[in-house]
Amino acid sequence: MRRTVFLAFVLAGLAIAPLAVADEAAAEAAFVRGEYDAALTELSDSKTADALAFRARALLAEAMSGPADPPEDMLHRALEDANVALIMDPSHSEARLQRAIALSLILRPMSVREARKTGWAEEARDLAEGVLEDEPGNVYAHGFLSVWNLEVVHRGGRIGAMILGAGVSDGRAHYEAATAAASDDASVHWQWARALAALNARKYHDEVLSALDAALAAPVDTELERVMQARAAMLKAEMLRDDRRAEEIAAGML
Repeated sequence: MRRTVFLAFVLAGLAIAPLAVADEAAAEAAFVRGEYDAALTELSDSKTADALAFRARALLAEAMSGPADPPEDMLHRALEDANVALIMDPSHSEARLQRAIALSLILRPMSVREARKTGWAEEARDLAEGVLEDEPGNVYAHGFLSVWNLEVVHRGGRIGAMILGAGVSDGRAHYEAATAAASDDASVHWQWARALAALNARKYHDEVLSALDAALAAPVDTELERVMQARAAMLKAEMLRDDRRAEEIAAGML
């Protein structure tokens, strides 16, 4: 099986709104610069739900910014921070999304059978859908679900998609909702392009290139967004050379 298990918008959801607490401004600034260890250090003594959700975000950003697969221990640390935040505030939007992202990444190396036994793919979907019930215009929840649908179709095939209620058309509807809310968000376009190319680069060639161009044209403010743009440029170059090779590469990207 390809190494794409319900990645479901792993990068975009890591760039949610900045913390409201003034004392945590230094952590936010470090995150923007891509200095994730420094961001975590700034929050080492803070135990609020906001701070814990932010810690989960920083851990996941660090885990996925490198060239290798995300370290499992870092994913579980992020999951634990999101869990504690949700114990404190079950309705916390960012904590719900960070838990969904962490679960998606922990599923990544598992076989389809192993992943199904956990029930985490369904839980990740439900977490994002719950955020949309409270915040219908949440761009990151829409983005998460846009890719979640494609990943389920890609990994589970027709039967898996039927079981989980996933489809390309559903994914596209969430992508369109996300771009309607934030048309110039590089992460929204990059994640959709990556997942669509991994699903079938030849069939969706023009749509993938359109999303990649949108990602490359978007303004970026954080190091995380710059990482995504660099990956978008790499995938576009491969798409222009060889759809089949681009599909293989996209399947291993985050």
